[in-house]
Amino acid sequence: MKTLFITLILIAYTMNTETKLFPELEAYCKTLEGEFSRISEERKENLKKIAGFIGEKYKKGETVNLTFICTHNSRRSQFGQVWAKIAAGYYGFDLSRIQTYSGGTEATACNPRTVAALRRAGVKIEEVHQLSAPVTVANNPRYEVRFAEKISPFFLFSKKYDDEQNPQKNYGAILVCSQADEACPIVFGAEIRIYNGYEDPKRSDGTAEEGKVYDETCRLIARELFYVFYLCKAT
Repeated sequence: MKTLFITLILIAYTMNTETKLFPELEAYCKTLEGEFSRISEERKENLKKIAGFIGEKYKKGETVNLTFICTHNSRRSQFGQVWAKIAAGYYGFDLSRIQTYSGGTEATACNPRTVAALRRAGVKIEEVHQLSAPVTVANNPRYEVRFAEKISPFFLFSKKYDDEQNPQKNYGAILVCSQADEACPIVFGAEIRIYNGYEDPKRSDGTAEEGKVYDETCRLIARELFYVFYLCKAT
């Protein structure tokens, strides 16, 4: 019994160490719970649907696959992929069983303004020049994303939502823009389809407000996805 107790302590310590976020990012994330009251009740009801999907599959011991979908897979869906993964790590979920993806109704490129906003939040992102997977769109860089020392990186680049590198079945489709919502009334292979739209920060491109708007969108999506995983942890 004593040996088992010590083993459990060591496992818990290892898990906490492995999921400890980079300091700047951790400081950013610690403030998000204090902003949950800013989420409207209508939005919360929608976010509870996402939490319900995650919680049900996770409790069954299944892998949870989430694909965030917008039109160009350049801004909002990329934010969704990153913050869902970070939120899962922050709340202590087994990250091997929470897999996040993103895609568009067409492929373009992960917008550099998206990357810059994530970096300002404390996420470590580097462009990878030696691609380990095919990218079929010209000028579509692949980025390595890291948020904790002992967590394997994952990658961002623009692709269609049904790209071969994304799950083809048994996933939750989270549509984050109205155009994608209209273009994809049916998302083939998805177990659940939920529309949770955000205003496109592209409206600020080339203006003096650009950085501010991207930071606000980045934080809004982070706040709501942290709320989702907070609910999953509490149930």
